[in-house]
Amino acid sequence: MKKVLFVLTSHSKLGDTGEKTGFWVEEFAAPYYFLKDKGVVITLASPEGGQPPIDPKSKDESAQTPATKRFIQDEETQKLLANTMPLAKVDQADYDAVFYPGGHGPLWDLSENPNSIKLIESFYNNNKPVAAVCHAPAIFKSTKNTDGTPLVNGKKVTGFSNTEEEAVGLTDVVPFLVENMLKDNGGIYSKADDWNSYAIKDGLLITGQNPASSEKVAALLLEELK
Repeated sequence: MKKVLFVLTSHSKLGDTGEKTGFWVEEFAAPYYFLKDKGVVITLASPEGGQPPIDPKSKDESAQTPATKRFIQDEETQKLLANTMPLAKVDQADYDAVFYPGGHGPLWDLSENPNSIKLIESFYNNNKPVAAVCHAPAIFKSTKNTDGTPLVNGKKVTGFSNTEEEAVGLTDVVPFLVENMLKDNGGIYSKADDWNSYAIKDGLLITGQNPASSEKVAALLLEELK
């Protein structure tokens, strides 16, 4: 039985806007149920532990999918989510892979969190897949190879595009643009048209462009785990 660690953001402030952010429900729910229904055992963690903040916009009617509707009815999973393990207590040796759902929150905390950086590098160096979708490829901002080069250097990657960030009006709010950061770190960035499903795997790194790509990332991850 395969074990996958899901790491969610603990950050809830959308820059200086006075608005809230966090993780995007679809990007958690779709991969979670896809993997769980295939018999994968999932553990939830976050930098601070406990309940990770949910981006309120991801609760809008327009953002609902079969997976999010299932989550709303699923008290057992909601209870698990309310009690995520603090990242400092996580050991990669207990898992076969790690998955990072997006939402804007990871841009602020998971991109710089030392426990997260160490964890990702440990998974990668132990030949275990690292998957991230939408804004969650922000986790690759400071992760390095053993030779000190950026982890995504020379790797095919994707993530939330500059044009999608512009479309949601947050280009000047976010601390950095995911697309630009991946390119600056030497990643070979590619994307589909805005809001279309697009995911890519290069070795142990699996990335998805936007919320519509979340289940595709989980499918590529499951393939890698077989």
